[in-house]
Amino acid sequence: MARSSGDAVVVDGRRLRLTHLDKVLYPETGTTKAEVIDYYARVAAVLLPHTRERPLTRKRWVNGVGTESAPGEVFFQKNVDDGAPDWIPRRVQHHKSHTIEYPLLNDRATLAWAAQVSSLELHVPQWRFDAQGTPQNPDRLVLDLDPGPGTGLQECAEIARRVRPILEGVGLRPFPVTSGSKGIHLYAHLDGSQTSDEISAFAHELARALEADDPDLIVSDMKKTLRVGKVLVDWSQNSAAKTTIAPYSLRGRAHPTVAAPRTWEELDDPGLAHLLFSEVLERVARDGDLLAALDPPRVLEPTPERMATFETTPESADRLAKYRSMRDASKTPEPVPAEPALPSDGQSFVIQEHHARRLHYDFRLERDGVLVSWAVPKGVPESVSENHLAVHTEDHPLEYGTFEGRIPAGEYGGGEVTIWDAGTYELEKWRDSEVIVTLHGRPGGPLGGPVRVALIRTGRAPGDEKNWLMHRMKPEHGSPAAAEPVVAAPGTQDPPSPVAESARGAAEADRSAIRDLLERGPMLATLGTEDTVGSGHDWAFEMKWDGIRALVEVRDGRVRVVSRNRNDLTAGYPELAGVPAPVSAGTALLDGEIVAIGRGGRPDFGLLQQRMNLQREADIQAARRSVPVHLMVFDLLEVDGRALLDRPYSERRELLARTVASTGVVQVPPEFSGAESTVQEALAASKELGLEGLVAKKRDSLYSAGRRSPSWVKIKHHLMQEVVIGGWRPGQGGRSGAIGSLLLGIPGDGGLTYVGKVGTGFTSRSLAEIGARLAPLEQTDNPFLDIPRPDAKDAHWVSPELVGEVEFAEWTGPGRLRQPSWRGWRTDKAPGDVVREDA
Repeated sequence: MARSSGDAVVVDGRRLRLTHLDKVLYPETGTTKAEVIDYYARVAAVLLPHTRERPLTRKRWVNGVGTESAPGEVFFQKNVDDGAPDWIPRRVQHHKSHTIEYPLLNDRATLAWAAQVSSLELHVPQWRFDAQGTPQNPDRLVLDLDPGPGTGLQECAEIARRVRPILEGVGLRPFPVTSGSKGIHLYAHLDGSQTSDEISAFAHELARALEADDPDLIVSDMKKTLRVGKVLVDWSQNSAAKTTIAPYSLRGRAHPTVAAPRTWEELDDPGLAHLLFSEVLERVARDGDLLAALDPPRVLEPTPERMATFETTPESADRLAKYRSMRDASKTPEPVPAEPALPSDGQSFVIQEHHARRLHYDFRLERDGVLVSWAVPKGVPESVSENHLAVHTEDHPLEYGTFEGRIPAGEYGGGEVTIWDAGTYELEKWRDSEVIVTLHGRPGGPLGGPVRVALIRTGRAPGDEKNWLMHRMKPEHGSPAAAEPVVAAPGTQDPPSPVAESARGAAEADRSAIRDLLERGPMLATLGTEDTVGSGHDWAFEMKWDGIRALVEVRDGRVRVVSRNRNDLTAGYPELAGVPAPVSAGTALLDGEIVAIGRGGRPDFGLLQQRMNLQREADIQAARRSVPVHLMVFDLLEVDGRALLDRPYSERRELLARTVASTGVVQVPPEFSGAESTVQEALAASKELGLEGLVAKKRDSLYSAGRRSPSWVKIKHHLMQEVVIGGWRPGQGGRSGAIGSLLLGIPGDGGLTYVGKVGTGFTSRSLAEIGARLAPLEQTDNPFLDIPRPDAKDAHWVSPELVGEVEFAEWTGPGRLRQPSWRGWRTDKAPGDVVREDA
């Protein structure tokens, strides 16, 4: 939230005037409106997912909540105020006798506006509006455990524990929330297939069954006279007409308590109590959103970086709805998935030759779980002087990328479909009016090598928005496709023969490809799971070695070792000078991992730290004697001057086995064929060997220099993340006067995005070494974009130049690392190489 002059603020581009910021809204604690607004601004990231697209009912205390003896005036408000800013999203709902225009609490700006008008409590129903403003079926169930006179939170917790196995028994996962008022709310996610009446009936029957089991403690009837000494299991809030206090909302009590998500372990605490807003802020900064799994997003938000349909698409929209509406699965062989598309990070493409009423080509790019599609009547332009019409069509499912067959006559798109070419693409630009990609088709395919194309939207007038142009662009400088033609040397009498010129051109293209590879760095894998690979028959599996990635050049008996971030490591690992001995070729370029072997013969990344970043020859030799390293080679990229980047993985592995022998410092670990070994078997072998995980590689995948490709998938037993160090906080107790924790970030747009702090995994020696590394980088400026105030307290900032690695349990809702533990430095990586690892 950025201030402008006076009390005007700009929240995510929306201008809002704040008034009476010093007004005390909670007299017993002196909490002011400014503090209320600040609280809501700081919990917006975890609150908004639970209110988005739901009609908002506000409970307002314009003059404050007062005291227990003299409560303040309060009123409910459903309609948007007449003077509310026009940018507030809203939906109209028609009731029998009246119409209400509800505000939608979808963004931080609307949340700030609600706080400005003293809307302390925020109430929403269990259902959402769809993109057209139609109320949907409920997507969550709620039970309100409301203690009557003589009972309290302990009794509510006891009932919550009884309800938990019942809900889990019907496939629902319950989440507890202390309401901030009296009792506990239990939430569970629903799939939206049942109506509010059906869910209310289920909840009512559950409440009755609980009452029948323990009538002395539980009541399901709303009558107040029946609730003395008992807990009401209020099932009625599942009605479409009812609302519930939103998670993370303040309460209008004497003290600023919050409807706070809790863990089940906390419900076992005899001292369980409601939480104040200050306590919730600390918990959110530490733990993120404990309710993140309650309202999972169905598709990614249509940010400019993720636009795939070039239209404004609500995050709840089904990207394949239009595709399904145009096809009958019983009449066409095309894939017609019943479920909405799930987000993906793949970068595949396919061009299909489509003999419909007229021959055309369907051009499709994988983006966020679908194939974004254009119909191109004349196909991909063959020269840079051509532009071809491309008509943007509906998104297609990913399964369509392998579809070939005849669509019956009379059905949409009736005719023969065959795959003209397919492969992967490198993304250069993706905007709502311009897309630039480099296509890598099949070896020997009709594209004939890497092809760089641009798609530019030309249609702007109504009815013309679908019209685009496809333009073939010149290759980027330095790319394999950009190799300059070889010309005859000055003074020669006879031009070279076509055969000789072709050979010279091929050799120069090979040299150019290797130069480009060494400049860009090695091919990278995406993080995935067993499900990413599936049955695995088209994949090979390699063990994942816990070390430093390296490209090793062998030329004329000499060796050069280059890290992933293009640093020369040759001097730091002198034992690798022996690499040429087991290499049968005169020149070769190897891709592999430098590892240090620890106890039990397993790679030990902590041990390898002792070999990193050494400069003095004496230090290098001493470390070499105590911590020798090995080179695990898993790919061959050049042999005798011939580049192999455009050869499939399986062919490169065969050549590797014939070219490099496993001996001494060099090892060529075996790969497991998907035809003989499943991903589960490979993972089990990796675990038994005590390794980090495995890398699954498509057997037909080409080598894409410097690019993170979905054709290589890393599957880890434990989650790990590279991070940039942006600061540190002093320790306490035994670490008093030293580093207590490191502040971690990941580079993003405009700066460093905070992802948490790490204070475990250090030794006394490593802490001293870390302090020595960070001391020269001290600075006064905070490098983080969004670090919470509690974590910034007493912080020492450093220039974000160093990269480390942590092991952690999971990502929390607001993008924080849960339970991170320090593994060590990644001197082989630059800050710009660090990206968030998501499976």
